[in-house]
Amino acid sequence: MSAEHHSSLLDAVKGQPKQVWITAFAAVIAFMGIGLVDPILLSIAKGLDATPSQVTLLFSSYLGVQVIAMLVTGAASAKFGPKRTVLVGLTLIVAATALCSAAGSIEQLVGLRAVWGLGNAFFIATALSVIVGAATGGQSGAILLYEAALGVGLSVGPLLGALLGSISWRGPFLGTAVLMAGALVLCAVFLKSDKHEKRDPIKLLDPIRALKHTGLLRTSVASALYTAAFFAVLAWSPFVLGWSAIAVGLIFCGWGLCVAVAGVALAPRLAAKLGERHAAAAAVFGYAVLMLVLAVPSKPVLVAGIIVSGLVSGLLNTLFTGTAMSISDAPRPVASAGYNFCRWLGGAVAATLVGHVAEWFGSPQAPFVASAVLCVIAGVLLSLRERVTDPHTVPKEAALVGEEF
Repeated sequence: MSAEHHSSLLDAVKGQPKQVWITAFAAVIAFMGIGLVDPILLSIAKGLDATPSQVTLLFSSYLGVQVIAMLVTGAASAKFGPKRTVLVGLTLIVAATALCSAAGSIEQLVGLRAVWGLGNAFFIATALSVIVGAATGGQSGAILLYEAALGVGLSVGPLLGALLGSISWRGPFLGTAVLMAGALVLCAVFLKSDKHEKRDPIKLLDPIRALKHTGLLRTSVASALYTAAFFAVLAWSPFVLGWSAIAVGLIFCGWGLCVAVAGVALAPRLAAKLGERHAAAAAVFGYAVLMLVLAVPSKPVLVAGIIVSGLVSGLLNTLFTGTAMSISDAPRPVASAGYNFCRWLGGAVAATLVGHVAEWFGSPQAPFVASAVLCVIAGVLLSLRERVTDPHTVPKEAALVGEEF
């Protein structure tokens, strides 16, 4: 990573125009979406008389639709422009979150989360380009702002979910709808018009074609396996803990802060020492060990493991993306789209199966053991020798660690 990218957050925020701040604010709320339901999973299960497997579908539908939509959003943004794409995404999120607060069954809630995922895909796929295009002080400062928005969103989401969820499980959805409606109005008023902007076309299947590159495909599959483990932590550990919304929210707030710190501050240093791919391999093997620690039937150990896993997740989010951006000769936006399609497909599948894995093996610890196995396989895939040199940098595009949230 270049020295330019290490500019301080203070330098990045100086003199930024309104549309940068507005987009960053909307990005914070969008990134809150994935962790928002975490503290209220038990409350939702109780309020809608749903099983754990049904409740984890809230992650599956959100991510599953987002995975497919990611293949479309690049082409949509290229054709219609970033502002219109952002506004469509925000409108879908506002509608979905407001309706979630009035859902009468788990099936309705799962369906509305799918709409939320679609809106999120349209928004987050273009938010960074809006920030970079409007920011003063160069691309590195803009990306640092985006990373900061990611970190704040991941840490605040569970906390807001806990606070509003302690009143009612419907509260976090309603609160998000109100905040996002404000962001929608601000974006509609202050974001620059798309009318006179020239954009290169992106074909719908370009991201899939990019995966023909062996190195990119291997990296993408390894990331999918890691992301499956990531969602075992996010979607299943609240059921193992069985604690209140406030307690779970505080735990995952700490987890989100660790993700942010490691992704922004620690990953570039590790990449500089080992190279992106080798650093990712080492980190994913470490994540496998952490999964086995989470499988220990002790709640204090589980809490400590969840928070520490945030550090490793922060490393892996950035390192995996950096590896995907540098390993093939495909244009970086196209390579990123293909990589993220695989990555979040792993999360969607895991969120669907995690409850069933616990039932099949008759143990609440089984999903963590299965996750450890997946991480070992991911580490082996990353350790296979590549013909290209492993660069000891993280590309600027690696800041897209949370674009899928």
